[in-house]
Amino acid sequence: MDGGAYNPRSVEAVFRDFKGRRAAIVKALTTDVVEFYQQCDPEKENLCLYGFPSEKWEVNLPAEEVPPELPEPALGINFARDGMQEKDWLSLVAVHSDAWLLSVAFYFGARFGFDSSDRKRLFTMINDLPTIFEVVTGAAKKQSKEKSSVSNHTSNKSKSGSKGRGSESRKYSKQANDEDEEEELELDDDDDEHCGACGENYTSESVEFWICCDICEKWFHGKCVKITPARADHIKQYKCPLCSNKRARP
Repeated sequence: MDGGAYNPRSVEAVFRDFKGRRAAIVKALTTDVVEFYQQCDPEKENLCLYGFPSEKWEVNLPAEEVPPELPEPALGINFARDGMQEKDWLSLVAVHSDAWLLSVAFYFGARFGFDSSDRKRLFTMINDLPTIFEVVTGAAKKQSKEKSSVSNHTSNKSKSGSKGRGSESRKYSKQANDEDEEEELELDDDDDEHCGACGENYTSESVEFWICCDICEKWFHGKCVKITPARADHIKQYKCPLCSNKRARP
């Protein structure tokens, strides 16, 4: 396992560690699910699903040392594989993986002396991301659609990310208040853009409000950084949570 010696020492570093491990596990339970399923052989010993900061995942035996260097994931995930529906088994693994990710993040927080404000900030950053369970079960997409359907009647306008990008966001859709008339603004061919908070890719079918950080030039769902279109209209220079936190620290 390649995650043992990695020791982030700041809130931002712990959050990056969390995001890398989360991305790895999401990949195992979604795009790599066939390979993951095959590796979880019920005939083998207690197996665990590990996610690493490098966004790689691994099914392996738990560490032998007691106590381990990092908290261990749920043991024996392979034993239940053939005893329940596959989607239910994957959801169960997802729930335990969410708990493990939180335990690792706050283990680092305790080890490196995060105070209450740092712990709160770390949890807020983590909580802005959909849980693995929500991603695996599809609840994250459902919640996103429900939220976007409420705000689709407004004109979604964001600040520009940098000079040369223009005065308006390239990523927003506009719908007229008249239900019988809809106008979608022309979008650039930047379908490889992804949200800097949740990691979800932008597509031409996206209807959510997006905003770009004027500092790091990363794009974010408005909902992920708690910025509404109305609020964005009054922001002269938008700084994402990560850039704001960096500037706030001495």
